[in-house]
Amino acid sequence: MSAHSEQFIAYLQGLRERDRGALAALRHSLAFAPGSDPRAFPYVERFASNAVHERDARRLALYAVAGLFARHPQQAEQSFAAALGELFQCRDSASIEGRFIALLGADAENIVEYLRQAVSLLAADGIGCNYARLLDDLKHWMSPHADPSRLRQSWARDFYRAAQTATETTDDE
Repeated sequence: MSAHSEQFIAYLQGLRERDRGALAALRHSLAFAPGSDPRAFPYVERFASNAVHERDARRLALYAVAGLFARHPQQAEQSFAAALGELFQCRDSASIEGRFIALLGADAENIVEYLRQAVSLLAADGIGCNYARLLDDLKHWMSPHADPSRLRQSWARDFYRAAQTATETTDDE
């Protein structure tokens, strides 16, 4: 994980503790395309100042993760995909796997909508994820010049490994 991503998540955690209005604005920003809700600018633009233009993947990823974090501010060590794998196992629901596969098929233009839905599911079960890692992943996924196929494979490994680990733990008990 990059230091910049970790600093941004630490900043969001600070907002969580001292400025509930900021989190409300960031949550509301998920209703718009990343980086287009002016109410989110005061909280994110300071971290996006090095972005070349408004469609810069890093800038878009910052706005997306800010909104997702505000929706469910539970930081954890596990990756986003592993968190979904845990959820899949806990709920024993094929629809979770179907949503995850749909997420893997998303492109840069619609990934935030799939992530928003997935974060809502994680929030309902109180399962957190590593937002700094998600930010780094999204920077790559949303880049117009990158091929996210390796990232998709990595997410699939994390998802199924977490689902399998949860199954093995349950079987051992």
